[in-house]
Amino acid sequence: MESQGKRFRQLLQTEPYLFTGGVYSPLDAQIAERVGITSIYLSGYSMALANGWPDMGLLTQTEVTRIAHMVASAVSIPVIADADDGYGNALSTIRTVQEYVKTGVAGIHLEDQRFPKRCGHIAGKTIVPLEEAVGKYRAAIDTRNRLDPDFVIIARTDAYGAVGGSLEEAIRRGRAYADAGVDLVWCELSSAAREPAIAFARAMRASHPDLPLAFNYSSSFRWHADPNPLTFKELGALGYRYIFITIFAAHAGTFAVWNAMEELVRDQEEAQWRLEKTKVGHPTESHHVMARVAQFQELEKRYIPGTEERIKASAGYDDRRAH
Repeated sequence: MESQGKRFRQLLQTEPYLFTGGVYSPLDAQIAERVGITSIYLSGYSMALANGWPDMGLLTQTEVTRIAHMVASAVSIPVIADADDGYGNALSTIRTVQEYVKTGVAGIHLEDQRFPKRCGHIAGKTIVPLEEAVGKYRAAIDTRNRLDPDFVIIARTDAYGAVGGSLEEAIRRGRAYADAGVDLVWCELSSAAREPAIAFARAMRASHPDLPLAFNYSSSFRWHADPNPLTFKELGALGYRYIFITIFAAHAGTFAVWNAMEELVRDQEEAQWRLEKTKVGHPTESHHVMARVAQFQELEKRYIPGTEERIKASAGYDDRRAH
């Protein structure tokens, strides 16, 4: 079976750029795949939010790898997962790579923040010394090479917006991480301003012309209010080959659920009637269809004696009678 890391690398080579919206659950990942997204980004902020926490290093490695395994098992397209800061030092990072390889994801990104990390857009973040960060990436790469050479390692530097940070330091670190052998480099930026994104890309291209870059098209930046926002096409031309809106599904989901719950409080059963009417004819209309019940009923028929008779003799969802 072809590894998902290899599939992701092939996409990077054949597409001018890849783009995706961050997800936090297997269902979100399946929806993304069904509508035509070609790779999944599993967002650490979104996983933390979905479990009732801020993205401040509060979820553990075992919690996020469990979610990553479920997401990777739910889809057939490559998944890039958030591995935070490796959950400790270089030795912790070795185990982190080992555990993520087992999940079936195509790869991970690792940050150069000091443990415990925080979202790159929450004030107060600090970074480890460059030598320590390089050691962590070397440990990650050596572990990857031993277990699955196609597994993708993305290095993220938070130097630009960290305590005492600067764009120059981010460029210095990006180049050092590329020299260590990572597959992509991501500079976490602080706003939608064009200048830092362009400057970082040009600097990296000057020293590492063939290295693909990653870009967080963050919802924190309020792109809609920018009079001249960067486009995916522009970013791709700059060398940002993997572009992801980290918290896309969480923003879409929280907006929809908040509005629906507010209507339920106000209108009681009429809110359910309205929701049903809104979804008539939409691909998500039937929760049984979204859950692939018919597919698993077919598997029941293939492997479990008496299934056909049980389905015919009982009430409930059967795809042949669904319409």
